[in-house]
Amino acid sequence: MKKITLLLLLAFGIKTAFAECSMSGMSFFPETKEIGLNSKFIVQGYAYSQKTINSFKNRKVYLESESGELIELNLKEFYTGQMQLTQAIFYPTSELKPNTKYFLKYSDQTENEGREMKQYNREKKVREKVYWKTTDKKELETLNSNLNIEFEKTEVIHYGCGPSANAIFNVKNKSESEIWYKTEVVDLSTDNKNVFYIKE
Repeated sequence: MKKITLLLLLAFGIKTAFAECSMSGMSFFPETKEIGLNSKFIVQGYAYSQKTINSFKNRKVYLESESGELIELNLKEFYTGQMQLTQAIFYPTSELKPNTKYFLKYSDQTENEGREMKQYNREKKVREKVYWKTTDKKELETLNSNLNIEFEKTEVIHYGCGPSANAIFNVKNKSESEIWYKTEVVDLSTDNKNVFYIKE
């Protein structure tokens, strides 16, 4: 799975308001289970789960194979976004083995973190541990050289936990691979900037 990083500069004059929400949640990328041998990984936390993401600055994160072999993940980037989202971007310290199933693992992992590292499998109708399985290729698919991104509009949607301000883009000639976009959002009223990875 090849991850393509595209930098998008988004400028908004919208004042963002936040409401108190006693929630938490974790997201793990790639979302697809089949990955290449040089894949990168994103672990993202919402609200109270940001505490786990912040702890990665001082603790180890691994991929563990079914045979128990550990590959350490190196924290390369760390971003605090808007709406109580924080993400950590990891690279393996050594190349992954082909045709191998890997599970995510933290050092000093708590029981609650173990629960958060499970996702619902719609086909099996059960919650299972976060995992990825490698192919025998470094990259699953290359990016289409004719990829084109066009701005369409902005929109604001109000939710119970606060408004969602969005910039809508039309992406043309994209490949079937999962693409991550590295974005920079600028609040024109304060000149504050937030860098964050997003995907479609």
